[in-house]
Amino acid sequence: MTANEQGERNYEEVIRAFHWQIPEFFNIGVDVCDKWMNDPGRVALIHKPPDSDPIEYTFADIARLTNQAANFFASIGLRSGDRIAVLLPQSPQTAIVHVAAYKLGAIAVPLFSLFGTEALTYRLADSGARAVVTDIGGASKISSIRSLLTDLEFVLVTDGIAANCIGFEDGLARQSAYFEPHPTKADDPAVIIYTSGTTGPPKGALHAHRVLLGHLPGVEVSHNGAPQPGDRFWTPADWAWIGGLYDVLMPAWHHGVSVVSHRFTKFDPEAAYQLMDEYKIRNAFLPPTALKMMRTVEKPTERWRLNLRSVASGGESLGRELLDWGHKTFGVAINEFYGQTECNMTISSCAGIAEPRAGRIGRPVPGHVVAILDSLGHQLPVDTVGHIAVRRPDPVMFLGYWNNPTATVQKYIGDWLITGDQGECDSQGYVQFVGRDDDLITSAGYRIGPGEVEDCLLGHPAVQLAAVVGMPDDVRTEIVTAFIVLRSEFQESEALVLELQEFVKSKLSAHEYPRKIRFVSELPMTATGKIIRAQLRSGG
Repeated sequence: MTANEQGERNYEEVIRAFHWQIPEFFNIGVDVCDKWMNDPGRVALIHKPPDSDPIEYTFADIARLTNQAANFFASIGLRSGDRIAVLLPQSPQTAIVHVAAYKLGAIAVPLFSLFGTEALTYRLADSGARAVVTDIGGASKISSIRSLLTDLEFVLVTDGIAANCIGFEDGLARQSAYFEPHPTKADDPAVIIYTSGTTGPPKGALHAHRVLLGHLPGVEVSHNGAPQPGDRFWTPADWAWIGGLYDVLMPAWHHGVSVVSHRFTKFDPEAAYQLMDEYKIRNAFLPPTALKMMRTVEKPTERWRLNLRSVASGGESLGRELLDWGHKTFGVAINEFYGQTECNMTISSCAGIAEPRAGRIGRPVPGHVVAILDSLGHQLPVDTVGHIAVRRPDPVMFLGYWNNPTATVQKYIGDWLITGDQGECDSQGYVQFVGRDDDLITSAGYRIGPGEVEDCLLGHPAVQLAAVVGMPDDVRTEIVTAFIVLRSEFQESEALVLELQEFVKSKLSAHEYPRKIRFVSELPMTATGKIIRAQLRSGG
């Protein structure tokens, strides 16, 4: 039996043996720290502040602090069902507020610390948050919009004193370390995570406590059978997003595994290598944008000693160039996974079972039923492009969009959640991500996914970042148009345009090459690092 055949057999065996075990009552906060609190030496968090020595927190520390925080929330009148916003970067306080809110039976609303006042106003007003926990910088933003937020009663500040705010640390210090958690059911709401909004206004995806259990198979598969002895997780992805919060922090703590946290004011690829070396990171979730930036660093294997056991990536499809580079650099294959805020980590590669395939994001994770459908909800034959869809019920699937029942209904065709992404599936179940519904390019009768062209362009030594869109054309309907950020040692020129066009023609196909190329200093991206192609199509 070949290694490939063995991998297929292992995958089929895992699929057949898997069964969800979702209890009637389940509370994320209790699950991720209280069950480990009696092991005094078990480290939950290693936090590296920007300019000081690291601080370690055991699970016992986290249990005590979150109980005090839950008591503090209750003492000011917060209760089950209230929304508590968390406007903080990766930090111990971020984790503490989340876990305390879950224990209280409240609903956490993570918010990205770099959001401006307009983004904050929309999310705080839409969620009806009664409280927000933030730092001095966040409190300053909130003060300028507070009159617009009729539901917001409390602003709690973690690192100082601000007008009309309450000191979070002082409040904790006065509270008991004992708290009786609210008896939440697995289907009770726990968190509202707003979509990053590549098109249209963001929507609040409301998730139940079971969302953590729903994430576990995808995390375990994408990290080659996690947890393993010695595992230690880290991601540069902010904990305001589902990728940082539920692909890394909460699943690691569910398993009693330590997590490293550090705030990057701006992602620094060299500092990322240094952190993985210094803190002996074994398991990393590195979003595609981070990987592309790390790829620009010269000779990383000579400058840092990495000891990674697993690297996972998701959010944008990776191509052969990034996968091959990643394997050489990290010493392990990068496991791609797929999901979205509403229904996450449903497809994944797993190098521990079978070598990842370039151009394929993986196979359905055990416990999730994934199919490629047409617009009427009919399952399509293999190797046919259609809608990537996930069948309900599924514990990782959202309860619905907050305050938006119409959008919730529109997300489904029958029992299938339609992701809004296009893909195809081969005979062995491997899924190829083609692109978002509105990102596919129709040119001279061909349907072209931007990811493959972008990956090809990244293989050229002049290209640091690339984004591809379709622009209107009277003859071809659309023409492939590339927006390119050059490496610093290259200059834009007509000769380079021709060279890049020929490069894609020779590597891919004559119908896929970019007929128009624009050099730009940066690409428009969401806060989670996804390219906003709609902005490029509308003129940048």
